[in-house]
Amino acid sequence: MEVEKIREWANTVTENMSRVIYGKREVMEKLLVALLCRGHALIEDVPGVGKTILARALALSLGGDFKRIQCTPDLLPVDVTGVSIYNPKEGEFTFRPGPLQANIVLVDEINRATPRTQSALLEAMAENQISVEGKSLPLPEPFFLMATENPVEFEGTFPLPEAQKDRFFLSVTVGYPPRDSELTMLVSQRRLTHPVVELKSVTDVSVVTRFQEMAASIYVDDRIAGYILDLVEGTRQSTAFQLGVSPRGSLALYKGAQALAAVRGRDYVIIEDVKELYLPVCSKRVILSPESHLKNVGVEKALGRVMESTAVPVLGDVM
Repeated sequence: MEVEKIREWANTVTENMSRVIYGKREVMEKLLVALLCRGHALIEDVPGVGKTILARALALSLGGDFKRIQCTPDLLPVDVTGVSIYNPKEGEFTFRPGPLQANIVLVDEINRATPRTQSALLEAMAENQISVEGKSLPLPEPFFLMATENPVEFEGTFPLPEAQKDRFFLSVTVGYPPRDSELTMLVSQRRLTHPVVELKSVTDVSVVTRFQEMAASIYVDDRIAGYILDLVEGTRQSTAFQLGVSPRGSLALYKGAQALAAVRGRDYVIIEDVKELYLPVCSKRVILSPESHLKNVGVEKALGRVMESTAVPVLGDVM
């Protein structure tokens, strides 16, 4: 089966990443889901849990051209898109491409960049192109952007606008590792260099484009598509939210379920695929109502209530 190739590819990549990131296979799979759906991923969590290492491990495992952008308040749009520099020997300007001209881009601490620089990233994420000196330049294929964000730091940060949050296909949190995994981490780093510097590519980034097309052909029953719409409409009708999930969000949940099924080795989507991706896909696409803030109801809890109140279709004849 063709889908079996995707499962084998995903297992190879996640096993390689597991050499430096322990006990986080589900998080790794969700990043691969975003990649297969031609989307981008936001990795958000407290400092020190391995967000940057996770992104680097994925980039190194996939191969291809990898660039990293360390965001600071003085970072300018030309620093990420590129700029033309005058060459006195040739008597003309030469364009020097920025770090966005790569297959895999890590934007570290994205909320430290100014809104002006964030807008340059928004165009790249939305249209797979950048605008430089009045010209539009296409980005390489595939193009996958991963951004990290520390939610607990407010000084010197610029919150992401709602439009940019909606452009991220999904968001994940790394979380603290299990005790045994953290013990393995302690033992593995009894040396001068970090294990990630020894990580090698285990696949060719060129196969990603073919796998993206294969993932888009995974079968989705009409009743599951209806369940996705019920979940999305539930956020729009619930008083817990001031703003519900957009149509882009429902499309992301649909495509994400297809990709997750492929990663798990199935050529069809099941309800559990939708449930597993509901929070990662929708959490950044909603805005809580003032009432929810007063009652101290978070996004995760509010989305959980919507899922609990949404009827699950019976698919015994399909499964």
